[in-house]
Amino acid sequence: MATTEFGQAVRRWRDRVPPDAVGLPMGGQRRAAGLRREELALLAGISVDYVTRLEQGRAAHPSAQVVEALARALRLAEAERAHMFRLAGLAPPGPDTVPAHLTPSVQRILDRLTGTPAAVYDAAWTLLMANPGYAALMGDPSGWRGKMRNGVWRQFLGPGIRARRTPEAQAAFEAALVADLRTAAERYPADQRLRALVAELRAGSGRFVELWDSGAVGRHETSAKTIDHPQVGAITLDCDMLTVAGSDMHIMVYTAEPGTEDAERLALAMVLGTQSLVDQVEP
Repeated sequence: MATTEFGQAVRRWRDRVPPDAVGLPMGGQRRAAGLRREELALLAGISVDYVTRLEQGRAAHPSAQVVEALARALRLAEAERAHMFRLAGLAPPGPDTVPAHLTPSVQRILDRLTGTPAAVYDAAWTLLMANPGYAALMGDPSGWRGKMRNGVWRQFLGPGIRARRTPEAQAAFEAALVADLRTAAERYPADQRLRALVAELRAGSGRFVELWDSGAVGRHETSAKTIDHPQVGAITLDCDMLTVAGSDMHIMVYTAEPGTEDAERLALAMVLGTQSLVDQVEP
C-alpha cells in the first residue's frame, strides 16, 4: 500500500477520537472534534513533525513500534490495527510475539482511573501506555524511545526511575523483573526484540547475568513505594500490579491512603504535572 494511504488513514482515525476520550481537555478553539496532531504525538510518544510527515506521505516505512504506538493512541480495534500494519507494509504481529494490543476492556479500566496514576506494560516490561497521572508522578514518558521504554533496561542499564527502595526491596524487585523477563522469553522465543533486549542486558549488566543465570525467581508484591518527586518531595504510595489474563500485560497502579499528607502531595503532583502536559499541546 502507498504511504499516502497510511497517512490518510491516520488522519481519519485521528479525526474521530475526541480528546476527552483519551484523558485530554476539550478546551481551546478547535476546527474539528478529533485529536490535534500535537495530542496524537503526545499520546503515541513520537514527534509532532513525524506525525505531520506521516499524514502528508513524506515519511516512508514507519517501524512496527511506531505503528503499534499510533494504533494504541488512536484506540484502534484489532481489525483496524491489523489494517494499519498492512498499510505500513508490515505484517501484523502474530502469536509468537509479545502482545502489545490494549483490548477495549483494559482501555476502559484506564479510562476510569483518571484520578489515579496508572501505566500498562507488556510481558517484557516495555511501557505501552501511561495515563496523565502516571506521567505527572513518575515523569513524562512520551519522549522515551526504543529501549528507554523498557523497565528492565532502565533498571539495569538506564537511568532508573524516581522510586526509592531499601537494598532488600531493591534486590527483590530486580529478581522479580528478571523472573518476568525469563518467563516472557520462554513463552515468546521467536520475538526478536525480546531476544535482542536479553542479549544487551547480558552484555551490559553483571547483576542481570547473575540473576538470569542463577534462575532467580521472584514475584511482585503489593508494597509501599517512596517516589522522589522533583517539585513536591517524597511521596509514599501503595503500588499494586494487576496482570491481564490472556495477554500477560501488567497494569501498575499507585494510590495513597485518603486523608494523609502523602495523599495531599500526590494530588499536588498530579495538578502540577497534568498542567505541564496540557501546556505541551496547547497552541
